[in-house]
Amino acid sequence: MITDTPNPLEISTDYPLESTRAHPPMLTPSYVFTRKRAPHRPLRVIPHTLTELSGPIYGHDSVQPLDNDLTKQGEGEPIGERIFVHGQVMDEDGRAIPNTLIEIWQANAAGRYIHALDSHPAPLDPNFYGAGRTVTADDGTYTFTTIKPGPYPIMGLNNYWRPAHIHLSLFGPSFLTRLVTQLYFEGDPLIQHDMIYSTAPESSREAMIAKFDMSATKSEWALAYRFDIVLRSQKNTHIEA
Repeated sequence: MITDTPNPLEISTDYPLESTRAHPPMLTPSYVFTRKRAPHRPLRVIPHTLTELSGPIYGHDSVQPLDNDLTKQGEGEPIGERIFVHGQVMDEDGRAIPNTLIEIWQANAAGRYIHALDSHPAPLDPNFYGAGRTVTADDGTYTFTTIKPGPYPIMGLNNYWRPAHIHLSLFGPSFLTRLVTQLYFEGDPLIQHDMIYSTAPESSREAMIAKFDMSATKSEWALAYRFDIVLRSQKNTHIEA
């Protein structure tokens, strides 16, 4: 039988250098929190074994049909602007990536998280928990129904507000292949002032912004934003440094 599925023994962990240039440096002085988080010594690369590369997939089987609708988590309707966030997960060659677990978490419409460390004096919404998940379809597409998050201040920093954003986590074929990012909304004036957004190389910043999508809006119900997620593709040819 002929199959396009690669032999796990032939999977390469080498990627083109161009792929890594989309990521921000670990230490960015203008993003003040990296001053404490960034490593001060050279990183040690620990090669992945076959067990780690082909290990168990996390959480896919437990996803329920309504887990991608954050407006149906409480007993009533949440407060705020209802929106759709949709897109496609693909590699850099444009090939769809199916069966990928996507988790999101976000603040509510007032810019408040349900979290013990969130001291922002904004109201909590008893009908909005701020987290959802879904698995990409065969063509790599996904959809969430949620409430557009509000901006919020970073306590202790003078008049610094984070723009409206949604955090995303993607799980690949094993527990170790997890990627975390966040999306912003087209037209938000706070984006240009955001220290996290500004750490990304200019060439990759546009890919962090969800575009308004009139074609996917639902009349008298919700506006839509499209956010495609492009992952690095594996190269089966070993590259020596």
